[in-house]
Amino acid sequence: MSTENRPPLDPHPLSEYVAWAGHRNREPILELLKKKLPQAPGEVLELASGSGMHINFFAPHFPHLTFQPSDKTDETFAHIKKLRDEQGNLNVRDPLAIDLTEPSTWPGEGSYHAMFCINIFQVAPVSIADGMMACASRLLTEDGFLMIYGPFMLEGAFTTPSNEEFHNILRSAGVEEWGLKDIADLRKAAEARGLRLAEQIDMPANNFSLIFRR
Repeated sequence: MSTENRPPLDPHPLSEYVAWAGHRNREPILELLKKKLPQAPGEVLELASGSGMHINFFAPHFPHLTFQPSDKTDETFAHIKKLRDEQGNLNVRDPLAIDLTEPSTWPGEGSYHAMFCINIFQVAPVSIADGMMACASRLLTEDGFLMIYGPFMLEGAFTTPSNEEFHNILRSAGVEEWGLKDIADLRKAAEARGLRLAEQIDMPANNFSLIFRR
């Protein structure tokens, strides 16, 4: 991961670091979503929306789709709605509180044609993969997909020296769950819930987009 102009590491969703990372990855992710999202009307859920920068950037490009932001708590919900209203995104709903460890907070079954989650696993325990895959298995339509974007290890190895450096920076913060996770662990969690890793797509800045389907 390039360190050019990178602010100090801070995973808070409203931090300068998160805004920097979101700005540099949003165009490549948008181009991928243009190829993957349904052409017909449908519902799209973002897990861990944070500030709402991604969902509000994507939504205007898909006026036929309805976008549902969500996060574990309502801390950033006012900011998500502020961005939506400022940008006039009529196809972005009010955010939902979804805790991946609490199925009682999940919406109804078969509700979404696509789900996505961006840059979460490097600052979250790999154990949330179990809840994420269970949630996706419950909420996705039969032909829907879950896209997870971020930097990952591959079968126990770093894919680039810069990703190893980024991992070490994360680990040096002293927070147990911070650090790059392995795609293999996400694949195992998916398979346990009836999903499969359908595509593993190389993205700029040594990131991946992982597409999971039934």
